[in-house]
Amino acid sequence: MANALSGVRVLDLTHYVAGPYCTKLLADYGADVIKVEKPGLGDPARSIGPFFHDTPGLEKSGLFLFLNTSKKSINLNLKSKDGAQILKQLVKDVDIVVENFHPRVLPALGLDYEALKDCNPSLVMTSITNFGQSGPYKNYTMDAIVADGMGGWSITVGEPERPPLKIGGYQAEFTAGLQAAMATMTALTYQELHGPGQHVDVSILESVVNMLMSDTILYAYTGQVKIREGVRHRPYPSTVLPCRDGYVGVIGHMPIQWETLCAWMEKPELMDDPRFGTSGLRREHADDLDEILTSWLADKTQDELYHVAQELRIPFGKVMNAEQILHHTQLIHRNYFMSIDHPATGEVKYPGAPFRFKDLPYDIQRAPLLGEHNEEIYGRRLGYRPEEVVRLRELGVI
Repeated sequence: MANALSGVRVLDLTHYVAGPYCTKLLADYGADVIKVEKPGLGDPARSIGPFFHDTPGLEKSGLFLFLNTSKKSINLNLKSKDGAQILKQLVKDVDIVVENFHPRVLPALGLDYEALKDCNPSLVMTSITNFGQSGPYKNYTMDAIVADGMGGWSITVGEPERPPLKIGGYQAEFTAGLQAAMATMTALTYQELHGPGQHVDVSILESVVNMLMSDTILYAYTGQVKIREGVRHRPYPSTVLPCRDGYVGVIGHMPIQWETLCAWMEKPELMDDPRFGTSGLRREHADDLDEILTSWLADKTQDELYHVAQELRIPFGKVMNAEQILHHTQLIHRNYFMSIDHPATGEVKYPGAPFRFKDLPYDIQRAPLLGEHNEEIYGRRLGYRPEEVVRLRELGVI
């Protein structure tokens, strides 16, 4: 059976995180994705850890191997005249180009959307940049900590009396990559229904701000700026506290939940304690309440608390680490993690499908070696003779 995106042809000019995650989603669902990498070095993500067995190498980056599953890799120097011409040849035979260079780069090489559209009038081209294709910030650089800060995420994370915190990992980039994949397929659907191609403009900053809708709407409606609440959320108790083997999310702020929680702790007297009469008072006296809760949680495990809370209809949650997630029974039952065999690492588990189709397969393949598909693409697809491929390699074009 065909995959969801079988027959869709993609030219991937991306690097690092946001762009590769966009094209990974397309590739894993069946699109034919050709990743263009710099000769000798490849995508800079190949040099970012974690590395397999802590041994750096272009083929051992866990970040790269996750972000580039199911793709083909070719080497191509876009700064060379021959490289630019080869790219235009490739563009003629694809539906989509995805790139995440700074807005000034491709126009300077004569490879912007208008130039590539001359090669392929129905082309959908998605450009992922830090701040978008226009505006006073369009050529500024940005990394994850800047995106989290300028996008409004950091100001909401952390304890109110302490400085804001960065979100863990590359969440801004993954968010932009996800939205870019959705936008790309929307543009392709429009092209198939109505004819013209499109240039899709994705801003990482705007992708982050878009996910902060409730906070910006709060200010627009009321003039109120949301403050950091740390692990203590209103109403109370709604927090994270330690137990015997880790941490649990403790929620019991609704009247029936609070009554049930007091009975579970065998402390019915808390119902009559003036410090804890309402969720607001409980928040005001959170230090006292946390001391009581922490003492009660100390000899109980995450699993015990989670399952008893389910029976009592109180929404406790386990705070799980990576080892626990990899062995979680729900994820195992749904075959979420997938084992992928790669020449440089052997078989390793990777996150699987972010969403599923009932009747369409999800067939994730390993990430490519650097330039692994040069012969296939330059020889069989573009028709270059072996001696021509050798000449291009000697000239540093591929």
